[in-house]
Amino acid sequence: MLRRVCTIAANSYRESVRARVLHGLFALAAGTAGYALVVGAYALQDTLRVVSDLGAASVSLYGLLVAVVIGATSLYREIELKTVFPILARPIRRWEYILGKFLGTWLTLAVFIVANTGILLGAIAALSGKNPWLVVALWIVTTGLTAIVVAFAHRFRTFAVLPWALAVFIVGWCMAGSAPDDRQVLTASAALTLCEVAIISSITTVFSSFSSPFLTALLTFGVLIVGRSADTLMHLPARLFGGPLVKIASALGAVVPNLMIYLPPRSLLTGELSGITVTGYVARSASHALGWCVMLLALASAIFHRRDFQ
Repeated sequence: MLRRVCTIAANSYRESVRARVLHGLFALAAGTAGYALVVGAYALQDTLRVVSDLGAASVSLYGLLVAVVIGATSLYREIELKTVFPILARPIRRWEYILGKFLGTWLTLAVFIVANTGILLGAIAALSGKNPWLVVALWIVTTGLTAIVVAFAHRFRTFAVLPWALAVFIVGWCMAGSAPDDRQVLTASAALTLCEVAIISSITTVFSSFSSPFLTALLTFGVLIVGRSADTLMHLPARLFGGPLVKIASALGAVVPNLMIYLPPRSLLTGELSGITVTGYVARSASHALGWCVMLLALASAIFHRRDFQ
């Protein structure tokens, strides 16, 4: 069972990494990191804080966009091209196929988020006094080593991006040691973004199991907006909005995942709030995301199992 799931995940990862939209969004995210540097340079004070906050927000935004785009098109593309038929004709359960597609998508998102966070950490290191050319040189070395691996192992060229993204992150994390608070903000935000995009990927998997890419993206964005407003919806004043509307809003806030969990205040991420540790908060958020992913993937598997492809 595990081998079948890993095979589907690997194939899904290869398809996602080769997608042009992923490359475009990665370039846009890197450009946003440069924009954050420009804005930080014009800040009168707290330049590092401006860059880390804008960077964390951009990683979250682009991570969600990639999750929606890839999640909405991955399964539908295989159904349209009829490549799913020979796969399901083999001794593989449909829930294993759904789980493999989800894991492949999430792995792609992890590479995207980790690499972008590493770039932002390198920018923080340069602003905090480290030699920027040293950071660039280390990135060039990691990219060169990755290129060598790709040159001699064509079969694994898509998977070479995994160690490259991890190396970019490690270089940025080590070099940003002179700005511990901002490094912690970016690192914790990246971990929370990984949890949030896992939920969004599960939601797109549910919708894509029975609908088109456009409808899947539309429904997912709707759930995303409601999830980002869950706290507000559950605390609407009845005096202003009326009892029936408040009940509907509270029901919506209770049914959808509360995504505001993954957007905590900066004071929590820097460890300034007493009684709450960053590690504990991230662990609880990961447990929350895992629970939602299990339920949503079970629902997607049930829907996909009943789907007739004839």
